Amino acid sequence: MTQQPGFQQSSNPYGAGPLGNPYGQQMVPVTSEDRTAAALAHASSLIAMVISAGWLSFVGPLVAWLIYKDRSPFVRQAAAGSFNFNLSMWLINIVGWICIITIIGIPLGLILLAVSFLGQIIAHVIGTLRATKGESMNYPLQIKVLR
Repeated sequence: MTQQPGFQQSSNPYGAGPLGNPYGQQMVPVTSEDRTAAALAHASSLIAMVISAGWLSFVGPLVAWLIYKDRSPFVRQAAAGSFNFNLSMWLINIVGWICIITIIGIPLGLILLAVSFLGQIIAHVIGTLRATKGESMNYPLQIKVLR
C-alpha cells in the first residue's frame, strides 16, 4: 500500500487508518462479542450510578478495560473513554458537594451536580447505543488516564 503525499503513519496504538478516517485508526471489523462488551462497559456506569448513587460509576468501565485491554481495541477504547469521562464527572460531583457544604456555593454546587448527573446519563446512553452498532464514542470532558 502506498502513501499519498501529506499523510503519515500515526503512532496510534490501534494502527494507522485508511484515508478519510479523521482519527487515524484502523478500521477493524467488530465482532458481536466486542459490541456487547463495549456496550456493557458504557452501561455499567449507569447501573453503578443507581446502585451507589453515582460514586462507583467508574468501577465497571475499569473492570472492562482490565479484562479486554489486550483482547479487543474496540472494547479497550470504549471502556477507557467511559472510565475517563466518569472520572471527570466524579470530580465535578465532588466539587459540587464541596460548594454545597460551604453553604455560600449552594447554587453553583446544585448546578454542578445536575450537570454531572445529566451528563453521565445522556453520554452513557449514547455510548451504549453506539457500541451496540459497532461505533465508537468520543466522550466530552475526559481526563485521559486510561488509553
